Amino acid sequence: MKVDMGRPALIACVVLFSGCALFSPVKIDTKRNVLNSIPLDLPSERTHTTTLLVLIPETTPVYATTQMAYSTRAYEIAYFSKNEWAETPSQMIQPLIVKTLRNTHYFSEVLSPPYFGRHTFALHVEIQELKQDFTSQPATLQLAMRIYLSREATNQIIATKELSIREPMTERTPYAGVVAANEAMQKLLRELAKFVFEKAD
Repeated sequence: MKVDMGRPALIACVVLFSGCALFSPVKIDTKRNVLNSIPLDLPSERTHTTTLLVLIPETTPVYATTQMAYSTRAYEIAYFSKNEWAETPSQMIQPLIVKTLRNTHYFSEVLSPPYFGRHTFALHVEIQELKQDFTSQPATLQLAMRIYLSREATNQIIATKELSIREPMTERTPYAGVVAANEAMQKLLRELAKFVFEKAD
């Protein structure tokens, strides 16, 4: 009786490659998105001798992540699996605040950490919300912050304000939410700058 010695080897190879396919990690392409828009239509202010320190924003824990949040029903937050922020909201937003305020030329200097030297005012920011809301029609991007302005000499808060933007999304997709987030960011930065000018005057 003739034995086919090649068949066991063939079966072993098939099993081996099947096992490799079974235990190989599944490749998931993650899209990374950025917040990088600032208002371009701010008026150029008369430069004052005062200086401003923009502190690193604090963030509500649910949004202190690169995961991109959304809601499909009330009281519930979920995260997209294939879309995320390139950096945390705090890391993206702080440079935008600094750049916006520098572009107005209102302060002689707009400083940011690691600088902690002498300054006239300090701006404290709390990021309270950054999510795509699919419970409304159309879907909206919700961006909310609380800001405080303090005077360095007395270490006292001289003014506080809550800013909130609901920006409509053109589609019910993660990328449409990113576009809306950048539009909302421009509007919120415009309000933030106006508040700072009024209270630091």
